[in-house]
Amino acid sequence: MCRLDKYLCDSGAGTRSQVKALLKAGRVTVDGVPEKDPGRKIDPERQSIALDGERLGGKRRLTVMLNKPAGYVTATEDPDQPTVMELLPPELRHLDLKPVGRLDKATEGLLLFTNDGDLLHRLISPKREVPKVYYARHEGRATAEDAEAFARGLELRDGTVCLPAKLEPLAEGESLITVCEGKYHQVRRMMASRGMTVCYLERRQEGGLTLEGLPRGAVRELTGQELLTLERLSGGDTVNMLEDI
Repeated sequence: MCRLDKYLCDSGAGTRSQVKALLKAGRVTVDGVPEKDPGRKIDPERQSIALDGERLGGKRRLTVMLNKPAGYVTATEDPDQPTVMELLPPELRHLDLKPVGRLDKATEGLLLFTNDGDLLHRLISPKREVPKVYYARHEGRATAEDAEAFARGLELRDGTVCLPAKLEPLAEGESLITVCEGKYHQVRRMMASRGMTVCYLERRQEGGLTLEGLPRGAVRELTGQELLTLERLSGGDTVNMLEDI
């Protein structure tokens, strides 16, 4: 049993205030009978809940992509700093979305959110994490020797061992880095271990997803095909995937 208003929110019908208005307008029915009481207890397994005649299905599984600007911490809440949750549109904030992994406060780019717990777990699992491509501006120029060190797998100064990664020098002070895991400040620390301090970092790709057409600070829902791609990649071998990036 659950409250009718909570069921409506979980189904994606709207925020609490929007759901209250829908109920007041008589647009919600329980077993075909209009219901205006937000606190009514319902049994979704036995009762039919509908909005404007269309049956609702309970919690709506949702995965969205944000083009994160700098200045926001990747957390669901923080007493002192703005969080990425504040960048989600109001109509999405009640759907229990959680960030998939994290980008540090200064890093920009692609950040996923989902309320699908199984997908979230698989995407952040060290054994199944999908490849992520970063663009970095840094001190110095990356060399062939640096790229070879990344390909072997780096051991950082504190003893942290990183999986094999791809380093592609673009120009003086510019590189693309592809990793298949998400250790703390990993890309910055990997570059620093080779004498290249990163001054700007942007995640440009995760699996088959890119930032194309998504302005900084904007959010969009993933398409069905994009979700299928994520499902496939999160069930594969990340080391072998690196060869395809």
